[in-house]
Amino acid sequence: MAAKRDLGNLKRVVVKVGTSTLTYRNGQLNLQRIETLVRQMADLHNRDIEMILVTSGAIGVGAIRMGLKKVPKTIPDKQALAAIGQGALLHLYEKLFAEYGKVVAQVLLTRGDSDDRVRYLNATNALLAILSLRVIPIINENDTVAVEEIQFGDNDTLSAVVAGMVDADLLVILSDVNGLYDHDPRTHPEAKLLAEVGEITSELEENSNARGSTFASGGMFTKLKAARMCMAAGVPMIVANSESDGVIRRIVAGERIGTLFIPREEKMHARKKWIAFGTVAQGTILIDPGACQALLAKGKSLLPSGITEVQGDFDRGMVVDVCTLEGGRVARGMVNYSADELRRIAGKRTSDIEKILGEKDYDEAIHRNNLWVEYEKTGPNHI
Repeated sequence: MAAKRDLGNLKRVVVKVGTSTLTYRNGQLNLQRIETLVRQMADLHNRDIEMILVTSGAIGVGAIRMGLKKVPKTIPDKQALAAIGQGALLHLYEKLFAEYGKVVAQVLLTRGDSDDRVRYLNATNALLAILSLRVIPIINENDTVAVEEIQFGDNDTLSAVVAGMVDADLLVILSDVNGLYDHDPRTHPEAKLLAEVGEITSELEENSNARGSTFASGGMFTKLKAARMCMAAGVPMIVANSESDGVIRRIVAGERIGTLFIPREEKMHARKKWIAFGTVAQGTILIDPGACQALLAKGKSLLPSGITEVQGDFDRGMVVDVCTLEGGRVARGMVNYSADELRRIAGKRTSDIEKILGEKDYDEAIHRNNLWVEYEKTGPNHI
């Protein structure tokens, strides 16, 4: 018998279920599987493990109710289907959880709820209050109002953001595959399942570009994106097949099911967690090799002297990506100066800032306390 995984003392678990888990191939709801997953979560909740469910499916359920064989591509049509399907999906969950004496709460989020620091904290506090009442939050993106500029885009990303918000002990993403393979098993029969991943390489990303099913928005690529977020935030994440018997219960028990993405040992501070994953970058700053070395190896602040180019239009206090000259992201941070101001002082010494701008509020373009740096063995990577 294989050795069990040591996931520590799990007190708070986020479970994400995708559309492929909730439905059959013809798009109809797989009621037996949904009921089985609900029963497992309710039983774990009885053991005083706080459970949070991030669910896809609102648009798909709406499409089913309207007799559509595939989801339309236009945003208004998707929003309409989300409005139709959201209530029906929650009603199903509410009915199933109630059979086991569980109360649920619907939480609809958009990227805007995490992009703004105050709204991010409010959402976090609301979720923690729901958990304190021994209620199971059921979370989905608010697809009825979300547009491209304010959407997460997939619930794999949303589940990783939620796991970071509530400082979860584990994120479980259930799918229609057994985990992460070194190659796409649909086209490479010799592909091997990876039991553990400690580093997400460019090769793994290149091998995972396939999209999901007709009714799904994700695929393995979005799961790697979520894994990168969780690993950096110190939250272990497991991708497993929802068809495995008792999959959630067995994962929590430490059975070696699916692929475990091993996180960093240290937990990320809440502020830097928000900077890294809760926000959408409003622009990009390109830096020279010396500044890159100062950030990666020495944990320094970013000074104007290391900036070579400023891209985008942003104000003071906004979050931007910090990239190498080749475009590889090395950090993300909250700027002390606007884009126009940074363009004027880029490459200049701190002693010149006041002369150029007429005032100097800060020596740093981004202070290290407001800077999240990607520490990767193989160098900077994009998320």
